[in-house]
Amino acid sequence: MRILIPLVLSLALASPLSAERVTVGPGQDALATALARARPGDELVLPPGTYAGPVEIDRPVTLTGDDARIVGPGAGSVITVTAPDVTLRGLAVSGAGASLADLDSGIRLLKGADRARLEGLTLEGNLIGIDVHGARDVVVRGNTILGRNDLRVAERGPGVYVWNAPGLTVEDNIVSRGRDGVFITTSDQAVYRRNTFSELRFAFHSMYANRIEVTDNVSRGNDMGFAFMYSTRLTIANNLSVGDANHGFFMNFANRAELIGNTVRDGGEKCLFIYNSNNNRFTGNRFEGCGIGLHFTAGSEGNVMTGNAFVGNRTQVKYVGTRWLEWSEAGQGNYWSDHVAFDVNGDGIADSPYRPNDAVDQLVWSQPAAKLLMRTPALQLMRWSQSRFPGLLPGGVIDSHPLTAPQISVPEVVQ
Repeated sequence: MRILIPLVLSLALASPLSAERVTVGPGQDALATALARARPGDELVLPPGTYAGPVEIDRPVTLTGDDARIVGPGAGSVITVTAPDVTLRGLAVSGAGASLADLDSGIRLLKGADRARLEGLTLEGNLIGIDVHGARDVVVRGNTILGRNDLRVAERGPGVYVWNAPGLTVEDNIVSRGRDGVFITTSDQAVYRRNTFSELRFAFHSMYANRIEVTDNVSRGNDMGFAFMYSTRLTIANNLSVGDANHGFFMNFANRAELIGNTVRDGGEKCLFIYNSNNNRFTGNRFEGCGIGLHFTAGSEGNVMTGNAFVGNRTQVKYVGTRWLEWSEAGQGNYWSDHVAFDVNGDGIADSPYRPNDAVDQLVWSQPAAKLLMRTPALQLMRWSQSRFPGLLPGGVIDSHPLTAPQISVPEVVQ
């Protein structure tokens, strides 16, 4: 036992004591050579300059370097990581290939690259910026990812591609150009927060992603802001979509989600589109300046709408259905900027319910040619009659306790 204890201690201390801080010299293959010679725990420092890729990191090392560029040959991925506990910090990475089938990336984290840390990197002109492909507990923090807009949209890659990467944290990144800012397929348990997205198709796009948190992100001027598809148990809070052309938030087969404190401003077609999504809770969100505030369709059930604000949308709600949907809870509904009503007792709840749609709306949505008859006496009489006798309405959304003022303010646009 006396011999065994010192032996165990010496082995435990051997790795940290043997780790070194190595400055990589110049030369065409200098980086590849340094990686091949590195011992676990070494820190490789790259002085300013350009270093040739592609390279593979197959041992736990730290690679840092301000004003150091790692440039690939325009084919394949530039940096591939297969070892755990690798840190990449402060580098610029470019020169990946253009094959989506091969997932050509600036940086690929493959199975086994657990606990990788990618911090303060600049990835520019790569098909895919960062591919987290089977690695666990990865942190992607404070990076700038500029993709490619010189390809057709279908040929572009995402800024961050995620597959089977539980424990992932993606935070404080700037992602611009390319197809999607973040694209997730079949990956659970992750946090995406304080990222900024622009010049993209989708800012954030999840498919088959469960138990994820998406908070405090900004989508600006993209085709679509935040899309959640075939996903469940989501926390979506305090995100901002400003100037996105089609949808601010899109939910397709997304279930048991909580959307809290999100804002869509100056949107295009729809602030929020809910398609066959069930048992979700929408509280304290603001939907402003869209063609349609909320498009609700395809049999979505069990959704709670309370404390939201619908402000200045051309059509506040589009719901084509015959069921009555109550959009209030425990005596509190939502704010509707076009609802003219009194509040005699001053409790902040309007004295009359709000019904955003009538039979004329539903007729026009299902039979677009009926728009030609909008100003005819027959349709005007139908609309007037339903306003005086709500029992004639065929079903639809009703807010029995509408608010007289919005409860969520307009957030400032992050520059």
